[in-house]
Amino acid sequence: MTIDQARLRAQELAQELNLHNHRYYVLAQPAISDREFDSLMEELQQIEKTYPELQAADSPTQRVGGTVTKEFPTVKHRYPMLSLANSYSKEEVEDFAQRIHKTLGREVEFVCELKFDGVAIGLSYDNGVLVQAVTRGDGTQGDVVTANIRTIRSLPLRLIGDYPAQIEFRGEVYLPRAEFDRINREREEIDEPLYANPRNTAAGTLKLQDSSQVADRRLACFVYAVVLEEGGTGTHLGDLHKAWAWGIPVSEHARVCRNVSEVLDFLNYWDTARHQLPFDTDGVVIKVNSLVDQIALGFTAKSPRWAVAYKFASEQAATTLKEITYQVGRTGAITPVANLEPVLLAGTTVKRASLHNADQIAKLGLHLGDTVLVEKGGEIIPKIVGVDEAKRPLGSRAVEFITHCPECGTELVRTDGEAQHYCPNSLGCPPQIKGRIEHFIGRRAMDIEGLGEETVAQLYEAGLVRDIPDLYELTYDQLIRLDRMADRSVRNLLEGVAASCQVPFPRVLFALGIRHVGETMAKKLARQFKSIDALMSATEEELTTAEEVGGVMAQSIISHFSDPRNRSTIDRLRAHGLQLTLGAESAPVSDVLGGATFVVSGVFTKFSRDAIKETIEAHGGKNVGSISAKTDYVLAGDNMGPAKLEKASKFGIRIISEDDFLKIIGKE
Repeated sequence: MTIDQARLRAQELAQELNLHNHRYYVLAQPAISDREFDSLMEELQQIEKTYPELQAADSPTQRVGGTVTKEFPTVKHRYPMLSLANSYSKEEVEDFAQRIHKTLGREVEFVCELKFDGVAIGLSYDNGVLVQAVTRGDGTQGDVVTANIRTIRSLPLRLIGDYPAQIEFRGEVYLPRAEFDRINREREEIDEPLYANPRNTAAGTLKLQDSSQVADRRLACFVYAVVLEEGGTGTHLGDLHKAWAWGIPVSEHARVCRNVSEVLDFLNYWDTARHQLPFDTDGVVIKVNSLVDQIALGFTAKSPRWAVAYKFASEQAATTLKEITYQVGRTGAITPVANLEPVLLAGTTVKRASLHNADQIAKLGLHLGDTVLVEKGGEIIPKIVGVDEAKRPLGSRAVEFITHCPECGTELVRTDGEAQHYCPNSLGCPPQIKGRIEHFIGRRAMDIEGLGEETVAQLYEAGLVRDIPDLYELTYDQLIRLDRMADRSVRNLLEGVAASCQVPFPRVLFALGIRHVGETMAKKLARQFKSIDALMSATEEELTTAEEVGGVMAQSIISHFSDPRNRSTIDRLRAHGLQLTLGAESAPVSDVLGGATFVVSGVFTKFSRDAIKETIEAHGGKNVGSISAKTDYVLAGDNMGPAKLEKASKFGIRIISEDDFLKIIGKE
């Protein structure tokens, strides 16, 4: 292929891929399968690899990330990004409407939009191409995060249709709840501290230096304003409809309200209905629809007079902070926990609240004995959101974050760029040792029958197990002397340990508990490197060429295997016969599913849920945690949740039974 032929083909592929991205992420009307899409993408990537000069800034290949940004330059906004005045009651909303009517001398139309709980962003397009994305910052200037914004699949890198030469959009970058839950599940697997809420996670993600990590977070965006110097429709909602026609994601929930009564109806409806949305919203933005009226109303020094944000009330309760305790996780992460005087909140009694890290304690300015305000973040996790300093006891002591591990006394460390403190004594700190062993024997890891958390603690206290390989050196005589250990339980334990020697390499790799390497990543690393020896000797460059491995994960793997004690663990496990290479049983049985994505829901008669997921992967399919327009099949067992059924029907996704699945893979 000549360079001219390659240029023409690259243009064709880019146009086709952009079209399919728009159909999938904006219209929710996919026209091709994931496998067909991936094939087109791989062809374009190969052309750009052969002819690097053909790679354009708006190429669909730029969405997968890979750019590393050491700093984010600050630039001035062409038009200031002002904040909105807030209102917290229906009366304040009525007052806002009355001020508008009094100023203009007549009734006006309002547009009500959901207020997305995310990060404000300004998006500049020149000649239809996304050229710059800037955070709100202080409203006058913000940080350039273009490389990270390009990873958001719902945002077009090139507009479609008849668009002006220069245009700017204002929007909100957010993290869907399903993605937030997925990220926290993966962090829980590797004993990383859980993120507090989707908004903070989205904000932190936008400032990650490695855009491939940003791509893995699967951020989304809604645009809520169009900045046009000419060629507009004359109304706010009309301009949003034009943005939609150009391929820009706009929320479907915006409504025109002809009077304040309809505005209040909108507020009342979404105060309840918001809990069913797949993303977080903390209020409603009310705007005058006419752009001429907006100009007439003007601005204050900080906000427009023609718009106001109504904030939904969060249920809060006041209680007393009794003490701060500190938990040590499997990876040594230190999590402070607020112990509270029990208080009823949103139907449950709250006794404890996570404080996440030292920065949050400092930000709140906590003192022991403080009266604190507690609410349920995301309606689930109790958190302290404020302190009533007027009620602070005289002589109360400010909370100071600990400097040494509460379990082993080792001085804590905190890496630049990380919020968490860690105990570095990974092989000598009791909770870390026990946590690592508990992770190793877990159901998704080695699944050793006869071993549980209590037994691990008992073996540790008896001095029989101090590291993972010690499990394989236990004897009948050692175990039978322990409390609550009868002949049958001892034999079950020893048989379970022996049987675990046949567990496939990907699960062994996950079981090792390498920081940042969860169950899914362990499978990908095993497929890429084939053996523990190849993985241990891999360079950072070799690691980052693997699927979804960024610089942070690569450094974590290198650091883990550079410790002689961890290499000694591998040698001992090898001597006991564990599977440290990718065997034939781990190779795909077939490719009959061809990369199709499955959501598994319900109870099955022929498989356990884990077994059916493994079977999907063995035949070339992919498991995903939540239903989206990109899902190919919902594999439904008994008692499938009605919400999932409704969502699958909405997207027109094929719902199959266990028997249907067996027919597809040829095992009927």
